[in-house]
Amino acid sequence: MRIATTWTVLLTAVGLMNSVSSPGSAAELRFEHVMNIGSAGSGEGQFKYIEDFAFSKDGHLLVTDAAHAFVQKFDKTTGRFLSRFGGKGDDDAHLDKPEGIAVDPDGNIFIADYNTGYVKKYDAAHTWLLTFSEYGSGKGQNMKSEFMDIRNGRLYMPEAGNHRVNVFDLDGNFLFDFGGLGNGPGQMNNPESAKFSSDGKLYVADLKNDRIQMFDAEGKFLTSFGMTGTNPGELKAPAGIALDAKDNVYVTEIGNDRVQVFDRDGKYLTQFGQAGSGNGEFGNLHGIIVDKNTNWVYVADTANNRIQVFKPKHSGNF
Repeated sequence: MRIATTWTVLLTAVGLMNSVSSPGSAAELRFEHVMNIGSAGSGEGQFKYIEDFAFSKDGHLLVTDAAHAFVQKFDKTTGRFLSRFGGKGDDDAHLDKPEGIAVDPDGNIFIADYNTGYVKKYDAAHTWLLTFSEYGSGKGQNMKSEFMDIRNGRLYMPEAGNHRVNVFDLDGNFLFDFGGLGNGPGQMNNPESAKFSSDGKLYVADLKNDRIQMFDAEGKFLTSFGMTGTNPGELKAPAGIALDAKDNVYVTEIGNDRVQVFDRDGKYLTQFGQAGSGNGEFGNLHGIIVDKNTNWVYVADTANNRIQVFKPKHSGNF
């Protein structure tokens, strides 16, 4: 495990003057780099292909590693490795390519396996409880499952292979799906993540359509934001989504090597990051999560085999 010394990423104020401050006022927002967690390798606390995050019931950071098939647990404050479970194998408790992860109010952990189509449920002590779904395109099946979320007793799982979101209850029973291949409102092309706001809106990263779509809990399309490009507010292969305590929406972009932040309605607020391997630089970004108690931001810097952790310094109305 590698932990960096603290330093500050200065974000340029491109596009901020009209979005978070009044004309003529300072429009500067800094994210302070707190630490890096992990390094390349197969040992405890090391990574090969980080995918997504969740917080355990006891407040630790859970991380999926698709290549090593482990789910690893870290102290979210210090970055210290605590434990791991899963790993390659054929037994019920093993995994093949874990990507999506979500934790229910009881602390049960749900893992979506990209290759097998299985969704596996573990208790808070990492003991396997249940396997449901399977690889395919039928109702209740999934193909290339991605980053998911839980709300009001339902698991919402996007599928890049079937271009839809599957919805299950927490006992693994299929309820319904929505989406379908296309670029019209409510249609999807490789949805990568589906995460809820505090008021029940589901934000879906529609990766190959370069946009974020918003739905209600029943799968009704509400609106979308973003378009293809590199300018502030534009997107290129959006992947991970996270929401902070104010329901600001953080989006990682594989194509632009940056994190953009929008308000709950999709209005651009700011961005940070660029391609590279230094602190505040990224490669092949995937999942992201915000601790709503501290506002610390955990970013899957997948190409660099690490998690980068930031904390914001607020400016304007952000």
